[in-house]
Amino acid sequence: MSDSISRSITTNQPGLHDKLDEVVEKHLKAEFKKPIAAHTQQAFDEVNARVIAFAGDIVLDSCCGVGESTANLAKLHPNALVIGVDKSSHRLDKHDIEYKQDECGQYILVRADLNDFWRLIVAANWPVTHHYLLYPNPWPKAKHLGRRWHGAPVFPFIPKIGGLLEVRSNWQLYIEEFSRALEIAGIEAPAEPYHADQAVTPFERKYWASGQSSHRLKVQL
Repeated sequence: MSDSISRSITTNQPGLHDKLDEVVEKHLKAEFKKPIAAHTQQAFDEVNARVIAFAGDIVLDSCCGVGESTANLAKLHPNALVIGVDKSSHRLDKHDIEYKQDECGQYILVRADLNDFWRLIVAANWPVTHHYLLYPNPWPKAKHLGRRWHGAPVFPFIPKIGGLLEVRSNWQLYIEEFSRALEIAGIEAPAEPYHADQAVTPFERKYWASGQSSHRLKVQL
């Protein structure tokens, strides 16, 4: 497959998942007791020291992949410290090889599990002004609702991070479900189409080159 061509998402879901409300309500009421993984705690401690020393605005780029989005967001937020987080060292290791950006703004790339990292951010009360969740894995099969961020046990911590939350996907249903999950949590964030002159992530660039459209929600928490 060409690097510029991307298949459209196929799903066996005709609309919002019929268990979405039930799952989200369960997670909002439950206490998430999963132990913090040692490698994520160590990664967080190192970055937290930088955050404390920085004493300025923090921009979070969750599921940053190869970090191209993180570097681009650092250009958009030159006075902030931008922190890109991804669980894959394989993806992060590509940053210097394939996606080296001109140094502009300040950013850090971190390998960590967001199920743990988000909870540590909330506990540490980071001054997050913007939180980007750009093109997370959509897990389009209905049986995988629990793997989508809005269907996962960690979902209640996403609003608690605060800042301006922006979620983008090339699967409209993902954004509509995320919007509904936030609505259940008492937050209005309608889904809307999204396009810009310049793509911020490699996936965004690939989707647009393939004729696919993007959708997003954006809300001040």
